[in-house]
Order: sequence, then structure tokens, then C-alpha cells
Amino acid sequence: MTHNTFEVKDDFYLDNEPFKIISGSIHYFRVVPEYWQDRLEKLKAMGCNTVETYVPWNFHEFHEGEFNFEKGLDLRRFIQLAKELDLLVILRPSPYICAEWEYGGLPYWLLKDPAIKVRFNHPSFMDKIDRYFDKLFKEVVDLQITQGGPIILMQVENEYGGFANDKGYLLKMAELMRKHGVEVPLVTSDGPWGDMLENGSISEIALPTMNCGSKVTEYFKRLSDFHGEKKPLMVMEFWIGWFDAWGDDKHHTTEVADAVFELECILKEGSVNFYMFHGGTNFGFTSGANYYEKLAPDVTSYDYDAPLTEWGDITPKYEAFKQVISTYRDIPSVEFSTPIIKKAYGTLQATEKTSLFNNLDYIGKKTTHNFPLSMEQLNQGTGYVFYKSDIGKNREIEDFRLIGCNDRAQVYINQEHLVTQYDKEIETNYPFILTNNSNELGILVENMGRVNYSVKMNYQEKGIKDGVVINGAFQSDWEMYSLPMDNLDQLDFSEEWQENQPGFYRFEWEVTEIGDTFLDVSGWSKGFVVVNGFNIGRFWDQGPQGRLYIPGPLLKQGVNELIVFESEGKSGSDIQLVAEPLLDINNR
Repeated sequence: MTHNTFEVKDDFYLDNEPFKIISGSIHYFRVVPEYWQDRLEKLKAMGCNTVETYVPWNFHEFHEGEFNFEKGLDLRRFIQLAKELDLLVILRPSPYICAEWEYGGLPYWLLKDPAIKVRFNHPSFMDKIDRYFDKLFKEVVDLQITQGGPIILMQVENEYGGFANDKGYLLKMAELMRKHGVEVPLVTSDGPWGDMLENGSISEIALPTMNCGSKVTEYFKRLSDFHGEKKPLMVMEFWIGWFDAWGDDKHHTTEVADAVFELECILKEGSVNFYMFHGGTNFGFTSGANYYEKLAPDVTSYDYDAPLTEWGDITPKYEAFKQVISTYRDIPSVEFSTPIIKKAYGTLQATEKTSLFNNLDYIGKKTTHNFPLSMEQLNQGTGYVFYKSDIGKNREIEDFRLIGCNDRAQVYINQEHLVTQYDKEIETNYPFILTNNSNELGILVENMGRVNYSVKMNYQEKGIKDGVVINGAFQSDWEMYSLPMDNLDQLDFSEEWQENQPGFYRFEWEVTEIGDTFLDVSGWSKGFVVVNGFNIGRFWDQGPQGRLYIPGPLLKQGVNELIVFESEGKSGSDIQLVAEPLLDINNR
């Protein structure tokens, strides 16, 4: 069905009729494209009339000036699929998305210019957004409702009131959107507490909406008072679950009854967007981090305790929400078109293994410099960097410190592990004694995910930014290997594997029937996994996540390859591909 108009007045109006938005968040970039239709069909079958998605600038322009809107980043195709299912679309194209995503969606290369102030009306920052918008909106402007498409709303910025109050920036953002062809109504979304609505709203040109997971009646009163006149009330992010960080003592869940109560309160007075309807997966190195008292990097699963699980199963929460929605609109009958099965492929033994250190020249880009360079200075966004330097003869090292280093550093002397420092441990002195006549210092630094929220976003350079102090002086003359880990087809498994060192492990198995499966990482310490060339994400024995989701479309008939990178030198004897997920190792 094609609609003609969508307006924001005292209420939302679709084709001149009052309209209640019942939307759910699906991030196309967290779902393999072969499953987009399945997830959208299940959204519609729950009773939603709209789908909402963020747009991650940092993966559409991963390296500056290089744009990608293909395959899993084909935003246009995702929106077209929504239209084919008679779903409307809320698009949130703000350069900043938060979303527990690497650097909140901002590209790493912004950090190369120390003069840039992100999320402020800074000329260089705005110029880069202008160039990005020129590419982005060409993909979607003709999909707005004003041109016969399904897009009804676009968001100017995201939770800006929790970051700053530069109204000039917000107005400039809106101006750029209009410049590049945005015709639909604009919105902002902020928490309804403190100064956030005041800080993040430009009410004269964008409708303020709110984000929360509870106390909806109280907060709707706050939002209504803030409007000062009759305007639509909307929870743009109704938090019906939460995300997990590595080291959490459990997987976060919310009570169905509590969520149902709040949903009833929302729909009684206004409109809703479920955050998330379907969370999906932080594939590869896409997960971000939060920072409160310590670094809290997000796990690979973005299940979010959503109505639809990470792997696409309908939950009791889904059924309960559907029942509530049915009192407000007729629920359409939807036939699910994508057959999905789960398979246990059994236990696999490694066919080959090799050391990282013996493969640096195959998969690493080597740079030499008189002082260590950060990941950003090496034109690298994610992954690892290995730093190497000759530190001389046998002697006592009383003062050894890594200065300006993020996030996790594994230190080696002559390829033997000395110490691992993480987050706040970094920059603390670690004295040791050199016993050989000549000694090589090696430091493997991992980007655990750039912080995606709060003031810590201003300090997200990775690798070693400032230097390495040895006995009171900065060490010079370094070899550095950039390791984005996107070229593991270049590994040489004939190179020796070395015990207690970071290494790669290759597995193969025959597939006759393709299905979703889950990799159990019991017995393995820390690293990531690549399946048929696709990085399915990180694992860590800290939990809570204990298995990694492998969508069936990543597999193929015949022989399949799986490569595990294990960074601690603590590998298991095998791996298991099972038919059930495990989001909490405490429930094994």
C-alpha cells in the first residue's frame, strides 16, 4: 500500500487520519541480509505497523572517503523490503547512534584530527557529515512518504541532551538533512529526566520524543509539559530489555509483566518504538563499550531480551506484546517465508594451527617509527596492533609503563608472556628483570570497542598513543604490525605453532543440511572466530555469553572452514557446534 502524507500536528496523521505508530527496532547491520525478510515478517505479525533502524556512519564510511552500501549494508534494500510488507519506516541517520556500537557509529578516523570536536558545531566535523550525507541520502530520499516510499520520520541526533546542549549544532544538523533532500518530519529523542529534553530538543523544527523503560505515565506527563501544547507523545526507545558486557555476572532480562504494563501505559496515551524488537548480533569487531567506573565492552550477542531473540525465535514477551497491540489494531495474518532450522554439527578437531608471531609478516601491515603510533595514526579502525622493539641487555627494569594505551595490552619478552594490563591497570609500573644478553619487547594491544556513550567518547584513541617508558625514559625505534584481522586467508599454517602464545586454529566440517548453529567456546579463553571468511564476533571466558551464533546463510553445502584466534595461549582441544544458544554461562 502506498501512502501519500504523514504529518505531525496535535497527533500523528497518516493520509489525513490520526495514526498510532507501533514500531520496532531492527538494525539491518546486525542481521545477515538473508534474514531481513524473516525478521520484518515477524515484526508485522506481532502487530507493528512500522520498523525503525539506525544508520551506522562508521561502517558505511569505514575508511574516510570510501563508502559502502552493499550486501549487509544495503540500507535501501532493507527499506524496500519493509515497503513490500506494508511497513512504514522511521530512519535515524544521525552520525551518532550510540546503540552499544563501536564509537557510537562515529568513524575512527575522526580521531586522527585532534582539533575536531565531535557532536559540536565544529567546521571540520560538519564538513565531513555534509560529505557523508551527500552519499547517504542519495540512497534513501526517494523512499520518503513524500515520494511514495515508506519513510515517515527521520531523527536529527540521538540522545544529544545526555551529551551537550549546542543548539547551533542541532540546527545545523537539521539544515544539512534538509539540504540533502529530507522532506519528512524530524524528531529528536532524549531521556525525560534532568536537563536532557531541554539540552537535546529543537522543538520549533523537530518533535521531541523520549527514551525510557519504566515510569511511562510519569514521563509522558513530563514530555507533555515540555511540549507546552498538544503534540504527539512517543517513546522512541521503549527499553524492553538491556545489553550485556563482558564480565557481567548474568545475562540481563526484564519481567514480561512489567514490560506489558508499561506498554499498556504507552499505547493509552501515545505511540511506541520497541527498543529492541530484534537485537541481532555484534558481528566482527562492531560492539562498542560503556565506561562508568571501569571499561565495560559489550558482548557479541545483542539479544537484548527482545521479543524476537538474537537467532529469530518468538518469545513469551512477543506473544504478550501481541496481545496488548491487538486491542489497538487488527493483527494481520503473516506467512513466514524463510525456513529456519537449527543444527548441531558436533565436535570438531583442529586440522591446523599456527602462531600469531610467526604470521605477522603475512597478515600484518608493518610500519617502522621512532615512537609507537596509535591505531588511528596507522589508519586502522578495529582489531589489534603488535608493537616490537629491541630493549637491550640483561638488567633490572625498575620502571616499566605503557602511557596512553587502550584497551588491553599483552606484554612479551622474547615472545614469552610477561604481563597483561587492562583498562585502569594500564600505566601502572610493572618492574621485571631481563636475563638475556639481548631482549625483544613485544606488546599486543587490542581495541575492545570504542566507548559509545558519555564524556569518555573524547578519549577513544586505541593502541599506544604516547609511548612506553623503560627506566624513566621513553623507548624509541619500533616496528608495528597493524592487525585488523580481515585477511586471514593470508595465514601460513605451515609456520610453527608455539605453546602459551596467541595462535590461530583451523577447523573444517562437511555440511549437507544448512542451518543456524552455535559455537560453544568452553575451554577457550579469549579471541574471535571467522566462519568462511566472515567474522562472527568475539568470545571471552569471562562470560556471560558462552556460545556464538552462526547464522545458516554463512554456511555452504560441502566443506566449511572455521578459524579461531585465541589471544591468551589457552586453547581448548576441540570446539562444538550445537543447536542451542547460551547467553549466560551460569545457566550451562
